[in-house]
Amino acid sequence: MINESRRAERRSVNESIAVLDSMTEQGIGRLGNVSEAGMLLVASAPLLDDALYQLRFDIPDRSGRTLRIDAGAHLIWVGSANTPGQSWAGLRFLTMSEPHLLALRQWIGTTVARR
Repeated sequence: MINESRRAERRSVNESIAVLDSMTEQGIGRLGNVSEAGMLLVASAPLLDDALYQLRFDIPDRSGRTLRIDAGAHLIWVGSANTPGQSWAGLRFLTMSEPHLLALRQWIGTTVARR
């Protein structure tokens, strides 16, 4: 068994959840996994090293409605993916409103609780 050393629980994202750059309104990729502290982005757009981003993505709530999550994030690292035109990117969340953070925690917790 793998010993998970991260501080925050992560949710692997099997569905395709688009991530937008809120400043440009352009799609930059999709969620790979997410925690309340940050995300793994499967990037389909070029990203700038050590840059700050304002991101937006939608998650479903318990009733199936869509909840929009807005977050300020810092790009920590970028790595090559096996698929041409894509890369992996690790981002740390810097800012997120309390309601968005609570919704994200709840969404992450629904998967973690099922394990």
